[in-house]
Amino acid sequence: MKVTRTKLPGMLVIDPDVFGDDRGYFLETWAQRRYAEVGVPETFVQDNVSMSRRGILRGLHLQHPRGQGKLVHVVFGEVFDVAVDVRVGSPTFGEWVGATLSAENHRQVYIPPGFAHGFCVTSDVALFSYKCTEAYHRDTEFGVAWNDPDLAIAWPIEAPLVSAKDQAFGRLAELARERLPVYGGPT
Repeated sequence: MKVTRTKLPGMLVIDPDVFGDDRGYFLETWAQRRYAEVGVPETFVQDNVSMSRRGILRGLHLQHPRGQGKLVHVVFGEVFDVAVDVRVGSPTFGEWVGATLSAENHRQVYIPPGFAHGFCVTSDVALFSYKCTEAYHRDTEFGVAWNDPDLAIAWPIEAPLVSAKDQAFGRLAELARERLPVYGGPT
């Protein structure tokens, strides 16, 4: 597998090895030892699947405390996936990285705890799968506005469909710093 470190400390883009022929293909989406060797945690406690149609934007979500690291990929369709570093004291605080994930490219992204995460669907339908290092805790979940002008995320769709909950999220600059995770150094 090919692993690319991004400008955001701890965030990885992973292109797994795909073995294909005229019958189809095989790929390994998770192997504890191999992924730990490249910097992905050894323990995941919850797997989730989200199905969405074209133009849906989900995010930008995070939990703190009880932050979730996420290993994400697309099983069917295509999405533009985004992570934003919201760790107070991080040298990349407020910066984002986006990647196109699809059933065709098989790309995965590992997003460590302390990042806000979201994606928008660019195909007719997308089946999005993610492994989490922490269980979902509604009482610690919050988010950042997907269209925060300070972040200036280059979403590939102009008028996304966003849930009322996600529409209500404020700008990163408006969040109390004590509400945000704290950067613990290079990972």
